[in-house]
Amino acid sequence: MTSRSVSIAVLILSQIAVLSVWFSSSAVLVEMSAEAGLTTVDLAWLSTATQVGFALGAIVFGLAGWADRYDPRAVFAISAVLSASANALLLVAPIGGWEAVTMRALTGAFLAGVYPVGMKVAVGWTIRNRGLLVGSLVGALTLGSAAPHLIAFSGGADWRVTISISSAVAASGGLAMLLVGLGPYHARAPRLDLSAISLAWTNPRIRYAILGYIGHMWELYALWAWVGVIAATSFAVTGADPDGSLAKLTAFLAIALGGFICIPAGGLADKFGKAEVAAIVMVLSTGSALAAALFYGGPAWLMIAILIVWGLTVIPDSALFSALVADAAPPERVGSLMTLQTALGFMLTAFTVQITPVAAQALGWPVVLAIMGVGPALGVAAMRALMRLKQPST
Repeated sequence: MTSRSVSIAVLILSQIAVLSVWFSSSAVLVEMSAEAGLTTVDLAWLSTATQVGFALGAIVFGLAGWADRYDPRAVFAISAVLSASANALLLVAPIGGWEAVTMRALTGAFLAGVYPVGMKVAVGWTIRNRGLLVGSLVGALTLGSAAPHLIAFSGGADWRVTISISSAVAASGGLAMLLVGLGPYHARAPRLDLSAISLAWTNPRIRYAILGYIGHMWELYALWAWVGVIAATSFAVTGADPDGSLAKLTAFLAIALGGFICIPAGGLADKFGKAEVAAIVMVLSTGSALAAALFYGGPAWLMIAILIVWGLTVIPDSALFSALVADAAPPERVGSLMTLQTALGFMLTAFTVQITPVAAQALGWPVVLAIMGVGPALGVAAMRALMRLKQPST
């Protein structure tokens, strides 16, 4: 049997590798636009299609209960290879056409069998340290999401290099998942039971955890998808980044560094309370959004610092919402309920990612950045409600 330490290590590395396809197109939107003459709407659809695909895929995975009824490692591996394949087809699809948008949607749809399924495997290894363990998985998600920006920064103007490398890495990561073992707390559902999904509302602990997650998702992917554009347009006001390389580096740092905070945040949550730590993180995230709005177009060094701080505070709470659901759900239904949770959150991101550049064009980036802070503020209210409930003994 594969040991816990080896399994978790491989799981984390696999998730980093597979999630590299998530923002592979967002990282090279400028280059793709320059080659194909894409409009703002075209660019928005390329980014949003992944979110829509993931949300729809998560609904299918959640309702079907595949992660609970079958070996989650096989579900993960198959989904990863299919997602990598869809991403690779961007190399032959007409950029700006429906084919490219469809490939991005399929990339996201198959990732629904990777991210929440990986968390299902992770929580099967422990009960006491779930915050730390799921935090490590979300850190892996963050690093994987940031990877295309680093690849694009290193690969220059050829966007095909980024797509090719991320696809190959993702497929390899998916196959590596077959080396992972299942923990002692892993449970398999004997049959499909759609009534289990009703726990998302009837169980108040699960309900508040999901509501907090939705508030968190209001800003997260809007920031991750457009942070490079936010940085570039802000720097353009002062002419600080004529070739765009500083914006790419800023985007990578703003996303990637947050991944390293997920692990200690998870450890603190196990010690002091998941809802408590999530509320603190969302307060800081709200403040970062308001600071970005206030200093947009200001000195480049200041905007870089604000965006990095925002990136540090926008992601650590994600793991805590998943761990809260895992704590409250029956073990054999954890996969379906966490998948449903991510489906609801990503349905929202499909709207926020799409509307963000349109709203920025109409209202200006400072107004949009301030509005992005509304979500985590509402998430704080959900966590306060959760804290008022009697916490179960563990």
